[in-house]
Amino acid sequence: MNGAYFITGTDTGVGKTSVAVALLQAAEKRGLSTAAAKPVAAGCEAGADGLRNDDALLLQQASTTALSYEQINPFALQPAIAPHFAAARDNLQLDAKDLASHCQSILDLKADFTVIEGAGGWRVPLNNSETFADMAKRLKVPVILVVDIKLGCLNHALLSAEAIRADGLQLAAWVANQATGSDECHDEMVADLEHRLACPLLGNLPHCLDQAELASHLDIDLL
Repeated sequence: MNGAYFITGTDTGVGKTSVAVALLQAAEKRGLSTAAAKPVAAGCEAGADGLRNDDALLLQQASTTALSYEQINPFALQPAIAPHFAAARDNLQLDAKDLASHCQSILDLKADFTVIEGAGGWRVPLNNSETFADMAKRLKVPVILVVDIKLGCLNHALLSAEAIRADGLQLAAWVANQATGSDECHDEMVADLEHRLACPLLGNLPHCLDQAELASHLDIDLL
C-alpha cells in the first residue's frame, strides 16, 4: 500500500467524498493514521467560522490527524459552479503549483494513509491553462478513480483512465459506485470495466448505503 492517493471521478456528483471518507475509515480500522485534503471546494456555505464545505468537513472528521479546516480546504468558494469560474468571481487565481505545495504540506505530515480529493473529474480546469490533473502530476501520487455506474460510464471511465495514464500517473485502483441509482446493466458494466481498466476494483458499492457502512465494502489491502 502506498501512503497517499489522489481521488478523482468520472464526473461531478459520482461520490468521490463518500469513497474518500470510507477509505480513511477503512485505514483507521487497520490501525493506520490518516489525513486528507480537498484543496479546492466550490459550493461552500457561509457561517460563523467563514465559508465551509460539507465534503471538506467530512474529510476533516474522518482524519485521525488533527487538521484545521484551512489545512483541509484552503480555497473555499461559495458559488456551486466550476471552481475556476467560482474563483474568478472572488478575484482569485487557482494555480497548480501553489495547490500542490499546500497538498504536499499535508503529505509531509507522514500519516500512514492520506487522500487528496480533486473536484469533478480529471480535466476540470483550474485556470485558463491548467487543470486539476496538473496539480496531481506535481504530487506524483497514485490515483483512485470513482465511477458512477450508469449509462455512459464506460466511455467516461475509459477516457479518464487513458488521460491519467497518459499524464504519467499510476491508476492504482477504481471504485464502482451507485451515486445516482441502480442501473439494469450494473453487473455487466462493472464486469466490463473491471476487465478494461486493468487495475484493482476496491469495491462495488450499493446504492443508498449509509456512509458508516461503506468502509466495510472497500478492500484497501488491494492497494
